Amino acid sequence: MKKIVLFLSTSLFCLGATAQVETPQPSPNSKIEQVVGLTDVTVSYSRPSKKGRTIFGGLVPYDKLWRTGANANTKISFSDDVKIGGKELKKGEYAVFTKPGKENWEVIFYSDASNWGTPRNWDDSKVALKTTVKASALPMSVETFTILFSDFTMDSAKLNFVWDTTEVAFKIEVPSKKKAIASIEKVLAGPSANDYYQAAVFYKNTKDFAKAKQYIDKAVTLRKEPAFWHLRQQSLIYAASGDKAGAIKAAKSSLELAKKAGNDDYVKLNQDSLKEWGAK
Repeated sequence: MKKIVLFLSTSLFCLGATAQVETPQPSPNSKIEQVVGLTDVTVSYSRPSKKGRTIFGGLVPYDKLWRTGANANTKISFSDDVKIGGKELKKGEYAVFTKPGKENWEVIFYSDASNWGTPRNWDDSKVALKTTVKASALPMSVETFTILFSDFTMDSAKLNFVWDTTEVAFKIEVPSKKKAIASIEKVLAGPSANDYYQAAVFYKNTKDFAKAKQYIDKAVTLRKEPAFWHLRQQSLIYAASGDKAGAIKAAKSSLELAKKAGNDDYVKLNQDSLKEWGAK
């Protein structure tokens, strides 16, 4: 009994030693996932509160680099190339740093988004884009720092920084028209060679060789330049459907293309199949 009590006491002590105290954070994390046109934009940041303090020109000095929030630097990511202030910004993730001024803010997109706060050693080569935007006065005071999207159109939206009595906003332009046209043209053009190829492989694996043969033939025909991996599948489907002559012809074509491409794996696969099928 004493051993059991001792064991339980030791276990409880160990659990207590590894447990972590959880308390509310003064600057809670926030994440915004927003679709602008056809582009995914995500913002991650921490939200400090005013708490009776003077914010801009006080807690956040004018003309000094700011992490644009609290704790780790604010991050933004784009699923497509975008434009900000008329300048192009490649898709990817960036840290968002700002230099608040009395009348204008400098907004900086920095390619290294792994900093806690501002970078210890600033690297100008990591500045992907820099733009200047006008600061506006609000008719009321906002207690907690807020980032939000507004003014949506088909191909743009504004990103707003709001805190205390100050608001800063800039437009993000996205390639909605270009993406929509590409999508329309792709759908109206019908299935691609790769679509037919994937369908053929599916039907081969489910042993519906008639459909597999129909789709692999379309895949091979649709390509401007024949692909050795398409022809390889064609040879296997023909063989499975009992068309040995067609299988040998496709395998020979695949073999020659694989040799030209320097793909030794497909060379061997085709050679083995041709031997198995008694090709001359």
